[in-house]
Amino acid sequence: MSTDMFSTSFDTTEGKVYNVSGGDWETIQGGTPGEKSRMVINMGPQHPSTHGVLRLILEVEGETVVQARCGIGYLHTGIEKNMEFRNWVQGTTYVTRMDYLSPIFNETAYCLAVEKLLGITDQIPERATTIRVLMMELNRVSSHLVALATGGMELGALTAMTNGFRDRELILDLFEMVTGLRMNMAYIRPGGVAQDLPEGAEQKIRDTVKLLRKRLKDNKSILVDNPIWMLRTKGIGKLDLTGCTALGITGPVLRSTGLPWDLRKTQPYCGYENYEFDVVTETSADTYGRFLIRVEEMNQSLNIVEQALDRLKPGPVMVEDKKIAWPSQLSLGSDGLGNSLDHIRKIMGTSMEALIHHFKLVTEGFQVPAGQAYAAVESPRGELGAFVISDGGTKPYRVHFRDPSFNNLQAVSAMGEGGQIADLVAAVASLDPVMGGVDR
Repeated sequence: MSTDMFSTSFDTTEGKVYNVSGGDWETIQGGTPGEKSRMVINMGPQHPSTHGVLRLILEVEGETVVQARCGIGYLHTGIEKNMEFRNWVQGTTYVTRMDYLSPIFNETAYCLAVEKLLGITDQIPERATTIRVLMMELNRVSSHLVALATGGMELGALTAMTNGFRDRELILDLFEMVTGLRMNMAYIRPGGVAQDLPEGAEQKIRDTVKLLRKRLKDNKSILVDNPIWMLRTKGIGKLDLTGCTALGITGPVLRSTGLPWDLRKTQPYCGYENYEFDVVTETSADTYGRFLIRVEEMNQSLNIVEQALDRLKPGPVMVEDKKIAWPSQLSLGSDGLGNSLDHIRKIMGTSMEALIHHFKLVTEGFQVPAGQAYAAVESPRGELGAFVISDGGTKPYRVHFRDPSFNNLQAVSAMGEGGQIADLVAAVASLDPVMGGVDR
């Protein structure tokens, strides 16, 4: 054996284990004939099958994974800590960047918690709540499309990848039309939403839903019951209900065990109790079952989108309390920041008090009563919760998120050990982890 510190070996009760970091294969290939040997290899953090900068530390014996561990932290951004130095509204521009594939859900969970502390949960305008539901369900579809596209690419189904990203573009175009941005919109604000739907948005969304229904049906026919796809996914990455509950797993992974746990039904928020939709479940508890769940959940989300459009009624989209509503009495200006020239001219020309209030509200922010609150939403990956603490000031004392990707990654060992490396790729894809939410 070489004395290279990066190419060491150690004995176990089941044989010798080699730690290989690359380029040192010649130093270990001359083992004892017939001897069972294991290697510790790194899969990631720069790897096309780890959904971002996830590092999997694998102990393998041939192609069989004997032990799998996750290494995280490569995308740490300090979002939660940075929020302690920004006012409550500015916090939305931070949280939206965590799970970057479902920014609307990050924003909604955070704002629901802030609104609990403010005591204005029942004062949110109905139109604003309906728009939140509308945007969340569109976001669920776009997120699932990425999950299916990237999972398909990693298993060789390239058509699923091209179709998935093609269809996701339709939803990102809707986000840009409504919010001005395709991702990380900071559109959901404490008290409501940043601005109302633009003229013609409702019809555009309806037309897009019709097109998505047709395309999703085509995409489904490519993979459902496809013999190659089923060989790569059926019976792979199994995790039963006992394992899910022990590890705190939620979302499609939990529902693939047959348990219909969906916060939209079990702990309704944003008026979800008024919408008709099914909680999709499977009983296979494997990668194929999770795939089928995401496919059908997209159809259910489109049903909710259409119901939300039917429920939209004219009205305000921000809470009436002008000490909280930000931007107060404003419509977005050309810079997207709420600097409506008409309103600025009005308050500068008619009311010094209104001008002072506008200045203080934008620069300092509003105060939130001291206390703590937790609010959770059903994100595309499971329960996404925001725990918010206020000391009575204009900035959060502490914000912490319960991100489903972080919890779901605990299942990598249970799903992957005993299978092959190629099966581990499918298992991780079925978890659909987003490292921005894991590392925060």
